[in-house]
Amino acid sequence: MKTTIKDVAKLANVSISTISRVMNTPEIVAPDKRQRVLEAIEQLRYHPNALARGLIFKKTKTVGVLVPDVSNVYYAEAFRGMEDAASEMGHNIMLCNTDKSKKRLGDALHVMAEKRVDGLIFMSEPVSAEDYELLRGTGLPLVLAATHSLEYELPSIKVNDERAAYDGAMYLIGQGHRRIAMISGWPADAIAGLPRLQGFIRAARDAGLELDVQRCVEYGDYRFEHGYEAMKRLHRSYPELTAVFAMSDEMALGALSYLHEAGVQVPREVSVLGFDNTRMATMAIPKLTTVGQPIARIGYGAVDKLLKLLDGKKGELRTELAHELVVRDSVARYIPGQ
Repeated sequence: MKTTIKDVAKLANVSISTISRVMNTPEIVAPDKRQRVLEAIEQLRYHPNALARGLIFKKTKTVGVLVPDVSNVYYAEAFRGMEDAASEMGHNIMLCNTDKSKKRLGDALHVMAEKRVDGLIFMSEPVSAEDYELLRGTGLPLVLAATHSLEYELPSIKVNDERAAYDGAMYLIGQGHRRIAMISGWPADAIAGLPRLQGFIRAARDAGLELDVQRCVEYGDYRFEHGYEAMKRLHRSYPELTAVFAMSDEMALGALSYLHEAGVQVPREVSVLGFDNTRMATMAIPKLTTVGQPIARIGYGAVDKLLKLLDGKKGELRTELAHELVVRDSVARYIPGQ
């Protein structure tokens, strides 16, 4: 028969709450009581149930994480950072995939409430009024990762997407490229799609380039297949392009795949620049030059920010991390006539 906390309390001749204090905050328990409890735990080989401890202390040391697409490698790298932070700080992670569905978001929040998670991390998607009501309805502390909200006062951590795209486009321009195309996220995506498109357009204007957005920008959902199809359309509509800036590494790999099939040499004929610096950027041939986000640090920082909230510490509301240009092999200097 499994040993319970009541068995330990009986053997040590203390209350159940004293047992719990010994397990969670031993420094506040009198030394003689603490010693009796530890001896009873050892003698009975008691292993406390995390949920039972949570019912007593109103904390389960579990963080709920909501992601829109768990199959995307970006979230795997962010989740690694979250796991590292949670492990260091004595917590666990519960991961739910919303698949960008309001119903699945609601279902996930219901499960997380039942499991008594201490707080929530919401990733990547814009926080709509409906999302906000669902999230607020849990009564749980909330941190946004790789997204933010200007409408609601919600703590967040991410890069400046507009500036990152601007710097990426200016890098291509600095390499001599003037006929540059973009494979963008959807402009309706106010978190990454629109800001990155705006950064690309601002760079072109600052460099004095004539930019026909209808001709040189294609859109998709940051996936390999969307990058492939977008590159195919650009190759037909804008055959004179010398560089393409894809708004995710997956899209950039799709572009590389199409160009290879079409017999276009990268980077000798067309340069390709990605965005994110996921692990797959180093697996491409040629290895992908990309605008890097500190993905694992975003995940780590989101957990750190949430746990500080749970401890009653008020920190920076919107944390912005730096991006960086990671130069590999897929971008070459463009020299007219060569």
